[in-house]
Amino acid sequence: MARPTTKTALITAANEQFDKIWKLINSLTDAEQNAAFNFGNGFAKKEAHWKRDKNLRDILIHLHEWHKLLLNWVNANRNDKVKPFLPEPYSWKTYGDMNVEFWKKHQTTGYTDSKAMLCKSHKAVLDLIETFSDKELFEKKHFNWTGTSSLGSYCISAMSGHYDWAIKKIKLHIKHLKV
Repeated sequence: MARPTTKTALITAANEQFDKIWKLINSLTDAEQNAAFNFGNGFAKKEAHWKRDKNLRDILIHLHEWHKLLLNWVNANRNDKVKPFLPEPYSWKTYGDMNVEFWKKHQTTGYTDSKAMLCKSHKAVLDLIETFSDKELFEKKHFNWTGTSSLGSYCISAMSGHYDWAIKKIKLHIKHLKV
């Protein structure tokens, strides 16, 4: 799928990838949806998220929290409250630590609640996107608070781009459930 360059394409990509997540999840039994991840013996991917996320709930919460980052950042800056995308004390070099904090925060969140939270935040981001024009979304530096990037790039990262990440993890979970 080509990287979105219009609001319509952005929304379509987000919804298509979101639907793929649910199609994968809904292909699983309740027990499989609640099972701990097992990516197989000798699994050796180095990225921290492979060890951090232990189950589907962890993935859904991760996506939800990144939606909240986007929503909070856009709403603050729209209301003239200058705020960076990543909250203090995190930076693009340390955002992995923030992801661990999200994970810790939600260890008592139930799987059913995580599904509802993600659906709600997905819709909230779509509603937010609807309030912007193509130019506002995709013109680099249109808003001073997006730096050298475009608002649409942040939306892609928080939605369809992140959904691609989740789909890969869920597919690997499914593959090893069937082994």
